[in-house]
Parts: sequence; C-alpha cells; structure tokens
Amino acid sequence: MRILGIDPGSETTGWGVIDGDGPRYSLVECGAIRAASGQKFPARLLKISNALEEIIQRHNPQACAIEDGFLATNVKVTLKLGQVRGVAMLVAERAALEVHEYSPRLVKQTVVGHGNAEKFQVQQMVKTLLSLKNVPEPHDAADALAVAICHFHHACFAQRILAAQAGTKLTSANLTRRRASR
Repeated sequence: MRILGIDPGSETTGWGVIDGDGPRYSLVECGAIRAASGQKFPARLLKISNALEEIIQRHNPQACAIEDGFLATNVKVTLKLGQVRGVAMLVAERAALEVHEYSPRLVKQTVVGHGNAEKFQVQQMVKTLLSLKNVPEPHDAADALAVAICHFHHACFAQRILAAQAGTKLTSANLTRRRASR
C-alpha cells in the first residue's frame, strides 16, 4: 500500500509518501510545500493544490492520510488551517484516493506510544521506523510521514479485523452447510 501523508500548514505544508507491504514500510519521498507569507492566501492555497496534484500524479498513492485540525488560540490561524486541510482533501478526493483523518494526539500515540509526545520524539521515531540515517527535514515532512505511518498501522489493523470477520463468517457458513447436508 502506498500512502501519502499530509501535515497541513498555511505557510508550510509537509508531505511524505511511504510504501508498505505487510509489517514493513519504507520511505518513497518527502518534502514540504512552502508558500511565501507575503503571498495572498488564495494564491498560497492554489500553490498547495497544484503541488499536491503533482505529488499524487508522480507517486500514485492508494490512500491519503491528513492530520486533523486542532483548535489554536488564534481563531484566524485555525480557520486558515481548516482551509488548507480542505484543499488537501479536495485534491485527494479528486484523485480518487481514500482520505483518512487522524488527530495529532492519535498520530503521536501511534508513532511514539503516547499522545503527549514532543515533536523531537515523533521525528526520532519516524527516523527509526523508516530506517533512515537522519531525521527527515523539514520537520513538517517528518510530521507528514508520521501521519502516513499512523494510517498504515490503523489500516493494517482494520484489514486484519475484516479478514478475521470474513474467516468467522466463512466458518459459520461452512458449519451451516455441513449441518444441512446431514
């Protein structure tokens, strides 16, 4: 499974693509989309949209994991973050990707082991989990990779549950057929 992780930001949007097969995953590419703070906000949104479209076209992921918003102390910051998230979701949906949202706390809990982890702890675990020599730069890219890793773990868990349920249903159906044939 190839996953695009996105850490939305109005000036810097981190992104990272990982490939996973079974219990292992690896880095494909990561980076950040930077928009000049002096640029008009709609122009920044367009730049983010165009860059994400190009990344999706280049890497062809099956799913997109986006960090969910959080309530910042500044309402304007929260609203702008929501607009960036909306653009990212629209681009992913337009590309027919599965879109999944994860709270910052769940990402930290999944990657580090506790939801109150510090940013440097997340970065170090991303480095370790992807067997990298260095922490991915900029930190927005490392955060996006953490979101992708979070989705990978949760998607694999969901697949195991579905497989187990399918096995149970199959077994029940087989038992019913055996009883009927007696």
